[in-house]
Amino acid sequence: MDKAAIPQKETTRRPWKLCTVTQVEEAKIMARMLPILLSTIIMNTCLAQLQTFSIEQGQMMDLHLGSYLFPSASVPVIPLVFMSLLIPIYEFLFIPFMRRFTGHPSGITHLQRVGVGLVLSAISMAVAGLVEVKRRNAFNDHQEKISLFWLSFQFGIFGIADMFTLVGLMEFFYSEAPSGMRSLSTSFSYLSLSFGYFLNSVLVKVINLVTERVTPSRQGWLFGTDFNKNNLDLFYWFLAILSCINFGNYVYWAKWYKYKEEEEVVEVKKDESAAVDGGGQMPILRREEPVGAVEETIGSS
Repeated sequence: MDKAAIPQKETTRRPWKLCTVTQVEEAKIMARMLPILLSTIIMNTCLAQLQTFSIEQGQMMDLHLGSYLFPSASVPVIPLVFMSLLIPIYEFLFIPFMRRFTGHPSGITHLQRVGVGLVLSAISMAVAGLVEVKRRNAFNDHQEKISLFWLSFQFGIFGIADMFTLVGLMEFFYSEAPSGMRSLSTSFSYLSLSFGYFLNSVLVKVINLVTERVTPSRQGWLFGTDFNKNNLDLFYWFLAILSCINFGNYVYWAKWYKYKEEEEVVEVKKDESAAVDGGGQMPILRREEPVGAVEETIGSS
């Protein structure tokens, strides 16, 4: 990317021909954040399951709570309720408590916060698989319908995961992005959401095609619309395993990433040591000029 700021022979200085040093550095920052963004796509794929298959599960469960009848489509309200209750607890209790041990203004770093959410999303999918086994066995073996609110476990856990990851991502992008690109970077979390929903459709199709060939019944895990006859629980556990693998990938990139403040401190120390070794002060470069223009200015002086 540095070559974009170095003028070549017979290159006119136009905005689309030659970049400033600042533009190159901003592009580097955005490129470094992409692996973090891509690591959250699997979590949003899990979210798509809760808003599709889990609603269909609810249609086959007991919708009554006492004398009240709750539609299965109302279950996704549970994560919002959990977030509304837990965000104040997180801000006023968890952050001050963790700040005593870590010394970090936010209690834990933004990337640690995202990592907690990724772990909880994997747990949510594992719990969803267990609940589906209980629901299917109760219906197939005893012709009974378990309560709709058994789904609140997976929805509640995912609500906590969303509180950590979604808010952590937005804070991460806003604090790390260049000042002129902050509004764009905060929209990256919704870009991850859209990719996650698209990947959900692809996975459902691929899983059905593969399992049709390997299962003795020659029927995919998600064939038909009757969940009492298919293997939705296996699909949930597949997503839980995929989420664990994705978390390992995320940990690698989170360790690789250097926060903007850390890089600035390293650069200042390098400049100071170079100035001491050279017996003088380092020349101050104008960040808004191409590298070639800076070299010409230094050479003429």
